[in-house]
Amino acid sequence: MSAAPVESRRRVGFGVFAECLLTGVWIALASVPVVTAPAAFAAGSRHLRRHLGHHVGGRREFLADFRGAARRGWLVGLAGIAACAAVRVDLQVARAGLPGGQLAAGVGLFALIGGAVAVLRAAAVWEPGARWRHLLADAARRTVLAPAGSFLLVCGLAVTALCAGFLAPLAVPVLGILAAAAVAVEERGRTR
Repeated sequence: MSAAPVESRRRVGFGVFAECLLTGVWIALASVPVVTAPAAFAAGSRHLRRHLGHHVGGRREFLADFRGAARRGWLVGLAGIAACAAVRVDLQVARAGLPGGQLAAGVGLFALIGGAVAVLRAAAVWEPGARWRHLLADAARRTVLAPAGSFLLVCGLAVTALCAGFLAPLAVPVLGILAAAAVAVEERGRTR
């Protein structure tokens, strides 16, 4: 085997990795208002799909996609904030020792993680003009019916949370890798 194909594959691999890191920075910046996080992941995922398809795209295309995804995507972000608040209340009830509190906290935490995976899956397939309601319904179905991909995304969420816990700035580029993982999971499901 010649050295040229190996070097070319390495270059492509490092290029994709670098693009994921840059996309993570873009996602983090676009997610500062928090309610825009689903739209930021949608724009980041579309940017990575474009890059992997060897199509031209950069910051301007990311921003255009972000604006398009944020038109209704902020409602998804708002629902996510409400879900986090509800789970926080459940956890406080469980800590207080109220009857049924531990069950409510467990169910709430499980539902929150499932919802986060469904949002990542929906964002990974977002296209301009797509309706978030339809994307989320399909993504929720895939979350349940394709548990292997969902488990991979749960692991990706855990790694992102651990990175943020150890060294907060490290979570920024990891967001791009999480978006790439969601794109890979969806692409893997499409090819099966």
